[in-house]
Order: sequence, then C-alpha cells, then structure tokens
Amino acid sequence: MTILEKIRGPRDLDSLSPEQLVELAAEIRTFLVGEVSKTGGHLGPNLGVVELTIAIHRVFESPKDPIVFDTGHQSYVHKLLTGRQDFSRLRERGGLAGYPQRSESVHDVVESSHASSSLSWADGISRSFTMTGQNDRHVVAIVGDGALTGGMTWEALNNISDDNKRNLVIVVNDNGRSYAPTIGGMARFLNTVRTRRSYRSLYLSSRSLFDRFGAPGQALYRGMRGGLHGFLSRFSNNEALYSNLDIKYIGPIHGHDIAALREALEQAKNYDGPVIVHAITQKGHGYQPARQDDADQFHAVGQIDPETGEPIGAPGKASWTSVFSDEIVRLADKDDTIVGITAAMLRPTGLHKFAQKYPDRVLDVGIAEQHAVTSAAGMAFGGLHPVVALYATFINRAFDQVLMDVALHKAGVTFVLDRAGVTGPDGPSHHGMWDLAILQVIPGIRLSAPRDAARLREELGEAVAVSDGPTVVRFSKGDVGTEFDAVRRLDDGVDVLRDAPHKDVLIVTVGPMAGLGLQVAERLAAQGIGATVVDPRWVVPVPKSIIALAAEHRIVISIEDGIRVGGVGTRIRQDLRAAGVDTAVTELGLPDQFIDHASRSQILEQFGLTPQKIARDVVAQVLGSKIPVARPLPEDAEDARRLNPSSLHND
Repeated sequence: MTILEKIRGPRDLDSLSPEQLVELAAEIRTFLVGEVSKTGGHLGPNLGVVELTIAIHRVFESPKDPIVFDTGHQSYVHKLLTGRQDFSRLRERGGLAGYPQRSESVHDVVESSHASSSLSWADGISRSFTMTGQNDRHVVAIVGDGALTGGMTWEALNNISDDNKRNLVIVVNDNGRSYAPTIGGMARFLNTVRTRRSYRSLYLSSRSLFDRFGAPGQALYRGMRGGLHGFLSRFSNNEALYSNLDIKYIGPIHGHDIAALREALEQAKNYDGPVIVHAITQKGHGYQPARQDDADQFHAVGQIDPETGEPIGAPGKASWTSVFSDEIVRLADKDDTIVGITAAMLRPTGLHKFAQKYPDRVLDVGIAEQHAVTSAAGMAFGGLHPVVALYATFINRAFDQVLMDVALHKAGVTFVLDRAGVTGPDGPSHHGMWDLAILQVIPGIRLSAPRDAARLREELGEAVAVSDGPTVVRFSKGDVGTEFDAVRRLDDGVDVLRDAPHKDVLIVTVGPMAGLGLQVAERLAAQGIGATVVDPRWVVPVPKSIIALAAEHRIVISIEDGIRVGGVGTRIRQDLRAAGVDTAVTELGLPDQFIDHASRSQILEQFGLTPQKIARDVVAQVLGSKIPVARPLPEDAEDARRLNPSSLHND
C-alpha cells in the first residue's frame, strides 16, 4: 500500500516521518492529476496546497480545530487526508462534491464557495469558543490571496483585531492568482514580497551560515526560524501591510516546504492571539502542464490527458461565454463608451478578448462585486456604458448596489450573467438559479434571457443601447446548442416559435428552455391539444403581447430554469390578474431549495422539467383532472351557461 492509501484520517499523519510526509505529498499530486484528469475539476488550486494542507492537518486537530477554506475549491487534499479517497465520481451525482460539504464529513465546516467570507466565519467561530470557555480549540482559516481583494475580508480583519485574544490562525495562501493573476494594490504589495531580493538573499545567507555548523547549527536554525522570519519580514517592510491591525504576522514561508510550514504553524498555534501565516505557493505546483498554462494554471479543467494536459475528446461547440466574448468586442468597436467590468473573472466571463483589444476600457476590480456595481453606476454618470460581467450566482452579493446605486439613479448599466440557471457539478453555491427572482423586484430593470447564439448577440446589442436604467442579459453554462428561428416576431419583440390551429395552451419559455417548450408542444399536438410557444426575449417587464396571447388561450405554462418562487411565471400571473385576464398559469421551474451537484439534465429531470412530465400534466389540466384547470372551450362554456347561468362568475 502507498502512504496515501493508509491515511484514514488526519491523525494518521502523526506517525509519519518528515521524509514520509514529503513522499505523501508526491503521492497526492500523482493521485490528483490521475483522478481529476478523468472527471474534471479544480486541479491547479489543489496542486498548489498539498504541502500546506498536510502541514495544517499535522499541526491542528480537525474537527476539534475547525478548518475553513476560502474558497472551497482548494479542499481536495483536505478530503483525501480526512478519509475521502474515492474520486471516481467527483462532482457527479452520488460522488464527492467539488467543495466542502457537511454531509460528507465532520471535517467540513463551511460549504459556501463564495470568496472572502472565511475570516468572518472564523471570527464568529472563534468568538463562540472564547465565550463558551472552549479555550483549547483553534480555528484555522485558509484564505487565498485573491480573497484579500474582497471587502468582507477586511471587515473581518478589522473586527478580529479589535478583540485579539482568540485562538485564530489565518493562513494566507499567496500564489498571486485567483482565477487569473490577482489584481490591485494588495497584489502589488505581495508581489514585491515574493520577489524582493533582500528577503531572499538574507534568508538564504542566514541558512547557509547555520548549515556550516552541521547538525547542531541546523537545529539552532530551526529553533530560531520563527524569530528569523519575523526579523526578515520587518527588514523587508512586509509587516507594514498588517501593522495597523495588531495581529501577529509570520512569514513569508515557503509554501511547498512541509518542515518550514509546520514550524510556522506551531508558532502560530502557541501564540496567545490571532496570527497571520503568510505562505507563498505555486498554483499547479509539481505538474508542468499546469505551470505552463498562462491562462489560469489549470484552475478548472475538463477531462484531460494526464501526461500532456491536453483536453480529451472532440473540440467543443461554441459556448455561451465565447459568443458573448466575441460580440462585446464587436459592439465596443462601434461604441467607445462601452467599458467592461468584472470581479476577478476576466477570462471565465469572456471579457479577456475585450481587454486584449482595449486594455484601457476593461477593469478587473478583484473579488469585489459590490464595488464593481457601484463603480459602474459612477461610470454611467460620467457618460460611459459599463457592462458588468459576473457569474449569476455572484450577482446575489451586489443586490443592494444594483437596487440603490444603479436602479435608483437610473444608471445605464448592463449586467451580463454567465452560468445562469442550473450549472450542475459545482453544486448549491454555484447554481445561478436566484437571479431572475432577485432582480425582477428592482424598479425599472429590464431582464433578457436569450434562447440561442443569435438572440444573445441581438439582446446584448439592445441592452447596451439602454441608457436610463439597468439591463440584464443572462445565459447558461456550456454549449449554446440549437438555434430556434421564430415563426414571427410581434410588435413588442416577442418571438412566436410555434403557432397552433387551436388556442389551448400558451407555453412561455425563458431563454434556453425554448427547446423544451417546443418538445412539449409536439407531444400535446399528438394528443390533439394546440400549443402556442413563445419566447418573450425580454422577460421583465412582461411584454403586453404575452398578456393578450394569454387571454386567447385556455391555460398558460411558463418554463424557466430559475426558482419558481418570485420567478418569471409568478410575474406573468400577477400581470394577468392586474389586466383582468383570468387564464390560469402553471409556473414551472426549480424549487426554493439548495440543489446538490449533478448534471444539468439530471437536475431538470429530478424536478419534472422534461417533455414527458410537463406534457402529461398539461393534458390532465386541459381535461380538467389536475389543478390549475384550463378554461373550458367556448362551446363548453356556452353549454354551461345555459344549464346553470349562476355558476359562471369571475374570481
């Protein structure tokens, strides 16, 4: 058996020699490359924290000492050391999650993978330990240097420094990157620390001096190492970064030297108060294909050849992100007021091509969505049209700014939300399923959901032409898929995708659910039920033609890949009632619950968003055996009026 195969929990590390720990690190890297190359996942970040995670688990006693990851995509090594070594179904239904998950292990504390929150968690946990007398417990927060660009981190540090008698260790995993190279003044400061010649030369010369005295000198060096690091950091002015926080600082430490990490962490553990341990690591360390990847050091990969790092399989089709990436450049060519803003996700959101062509017109603000949105409002005031590109799940973090800074001030800002709806393998915190419900309550907002590539280009152009309020263009993860041409376009921009000779059912589809709506209509037609399928294109505010069409049909079915509660279907139903239209509405979408990782198709099937299930239910509603019941046919209504006039009334 390998050393890794013998690890069933963190305490199995206690009996390993320093040489065996180094051997274990090599085995973990081999395991990660071999397994993640089969399933896909966050490879680069985990290769970068192998030694760091081993050292943390050797020094601290999880779960007694809670370990909080910021963000959780760097927790694969933690999973291995806590007994979870079956990676065969990583990020698949029934397999290990790609992030910490409490249902998997008592060693997992925080499941949310939204960055910059770990120190607030650690602050709260450590306060509770102090207030309840649990003074023998420590809290360890592992925060990537990219998370230091987020405001929550500094809010937490401010509070931690105000009450600094707690057993709290903050490990800064400093690799100079989040997805891409970390930006901002903080990043520039840390970059100077990594490269400062005075620090490196002083460190190496001091070690060589002690090495001359053989084993006794080396032992003395190890004993003095903490004090030496403190001296060197002061000499290189690194403590200036934390001087006003009143928090002990140790570092920088070589993040791939287990012995050095253990010594620093032991010092931090024994210090009576919060400590920052600054570890310098390499994303993708030990795997040359990752190190040579300039884009993101294999931050996240699909299936790859483990030898070369090359993707396996046929070249993919055009993705939603790539279509946006090309189109925003084309629009920017024609309109020099268009600027791009993102939050540490330049390439993942597709703004990288815009930045390459117009570097002065694209801003990466770091992991700071709130700042991004309010800054955009300011740019709009100054005469620009900002396009803020985020993952849909992250717009949640900036709701107040969209509401009060953009919408209240009628600022012309376009939000492009990638990975909207069901994203699949990344699990609950990454599904972009709340955006429609959250954003539609904002006065004056306009929400669009393109169904295909052509409509994405079209609706993006329409969005950036709006100057008196916020616009949103949201699209899914993955390939764009089939294009669906309209039978006709109505005066207010609604696309009719299918007409029916009988106006039984009006199917209103949101974005990529158009294909599902058309399949449902075909099944209904086979049952003799006429179904009109429409794509509003701009789903909020509800177009007037949708109200008129609803009045002509017996029942309305809305299909969206957001939550039903407060979703587009709810908005349609409310607008129908306000217009005095009594057509029943069935709102199909996702439930208001956290949905575990699985494929998109598995999740849609789980919640009944399949052609078979929807068509079967609609047939029952048309026949009157399932609520809400479709309005009777006109001739049926006349028969009922003759037989019992008093039974017919408006609700």
